[in-house]
Amino acid sequence: MNHIPIVEIRNIKLPDDIELVRKLWTDYLTWGNETMQINYGVHPHNPTKIVEQDIKEIDRYLPPNGQVFLAFIENKACGIGCLNNLDEEVGELKRMFVDPAFRKLGIGRDILQSIINAATDLGHKKIRLNTPKFMEAAHSLYLGFGFKLIPAYPEVEITEDFRDYLLFMELDLLRSN
Repeated sequence: MNHIPIVEIRNIKLPDDIELVRKLWTDYLTWGNETMQINYGVHPHNPTKIVEQDIKEIDRYLPPNGQVFLAFIENKACGIGCLNNLDEEVGELKRMFVDPAFRKLGIGRDILQSIINAATDLGHKKIRLNTPKFMEAAHSLYLGFGFKLIPAYPEVEITEDFRDYLLFMELDLLRSN
């Protein structure tokens, strides 16, 4: 009989979880950067520098501005996802990542559902995201939850020169309920 691992999704606890956040964000941005280099010949940023900047500004992802969710299997941190408030009506999915050793276990789905629930609880009407074009499994997940492709949204932090390598999506929370 196969053992089906139990996934626990919870909000981060600071300062206890800061090193888990740092590691997962660094792993995500490093993997993304390397894949962008391989696929498109571009190197968007310095992952370590970006993570350290975001750690200093982590309040933007904490209530009441947003939320950070960690995923665990057997007490091992294996995924992360963030909700950033763009304004009272619009949230933004940021830095959703599942460690490659834990993929295909439904962790991304569980993190995404937690973010959608949090956005709904905050009264958001929409969630937006940007995702590299190479992340096809993530695209399938987002589309399966009802996200639709949109043009780059005004609040996106990605510079113009890298937008061609990304897809932009939006979920209408009022229609998805």
